[in-house]
Amino acid sequence: MATFELGRAMVRRDSGSALYAQIAEAMRLRILSGQWPIGHRLLPEPDLAVEIGVSRGTLRKAIAALIQDGLLSQLPGRGTFVTALPEPPPVAQRLSTLAEDVLSQGETLQTTVISCAAERCSPDVAGKLGIRPRAEVMRLIRVRRTSDGPIALLHNYVPTQLAPGIQTRDFATETLFGVLEGRYGLPITSARRAFRAEAATAEVAGALEVAEGTPVQHLEQLTFLADGRPVEYSDVWIDSGRVAIVLHLSRHDMGGTS
Repeated sequence: MATFELGRAMVRRDSGSALYAQIAEAMRLRILSGQWPIGHRLLPEPDLAVEIGVSRGTLRKAIAALIQDGLLSQLPGRGTFVTALPEPPPVAQRLSTLAEDVLSQGETLQTTVISCAAERCSPDVAGKLGIRPRAEVMRLIRVRRTSDGPIALLHNYVPTQLAPGIQTRDFATETLFGVLEGRYGLPITSARRAFRAEAATAEVAGALEVAEGTPVQHLEQLTFLADGRPVEYSDVWIDSGRVAIVLHLSRHDMGGTS
């Protein structure tokens, strides 16, 4: 029987599963294992098809499946890149900003802009936003605080190609989503979020006024337009001792089961 190995997955031509689906799963395992990190560029399609031993049409179907899942992105003339790590199955959640969530709890909110400038992005940020390495992005660093003290340090990245001149806006008084939607006509429709606990670094500890090494919540968010293009990536460190993170969830009708 004819087989070939891609990463840790053995793909079988005599399997009942479609060949492109097996290849897509093998690629997914490479991404999950870190063998293909975020920002990694795949071999050109002709070379990768030869390495695997399949037609380019079959390979393209596998790549298309992973693009649809948000794991890969293609840049014309540059190639195919790993965009993000696989996400757990999502739950229904209203997409709101941290500021909106805090204000909805009756808190007052103050924003301090630490820096806001156009710069060349890192390969990691480029891979997440699906743009070429060292493309220009706005990097916005802010601290949000309530009457109890600072609650969050935010690092936001927006491709300036989508929003020229955005780095000149006053984000001490304007919200990022409000500027993207109202000023640039870029309606935000969805996002992927991942939370994890981290020990506060010196930068995070200083911004949140806690001791270095204090546990904080790290939120990574990738925000999308209606056509599926990433428009904003953010790293947010939250002092959950000062603010509660509220998720608005809904449950579809499960046919009366309990």
